[in-house]
Amino acid sequence: MTSKSKAKGSAWERAIVEYLRAAGWPFAERRIAGSNKDRGDIAGVVGVVIEAKNAARTDLAGWIDEADLERTNDGAWLGVVWHKRRGRASAADGYVTMTGAQFTALLAQALGTQPPLPVGEEPDCEAVTAS
Repeated sequence: MTSKSKAKGSAWERAIVEYLRAAGWPFAERRIAGSNKDRGDIAGVVGVVIEAKNAARTDLAGWIDEADLERTNDGAWLGVVWHKRRGRASAADGYVTMTGAQFTALLAQALGTQPPLPVGEEPDCEAVTAS
């Protein structure tokens, strides 16, 4: 990674942290890179791994695989990719991408229909729709 692209990535991570703090997650912070078991770019949202991306080329499949590995490394129940939207500076305008399985688990948790899933388990879609 060149220093220019690293600077862009760091700026995007800072923008996400600032946005999260303003939105009510006061413990959001950038993680220090360098661990052999990467646990994502942003910490401080309990149970969630956030992989930040500010790249010219979009690689959703690769990014999702990376976030899922980091979710496993962290023992989190949700792993997402928060990627920058071209032409927009605000993290509020960025995109957050996750798998369909993680999205349904998130919905179930938000609606109170089931607790968060243990790491690596798929949601029981029948239980979610039966509620």
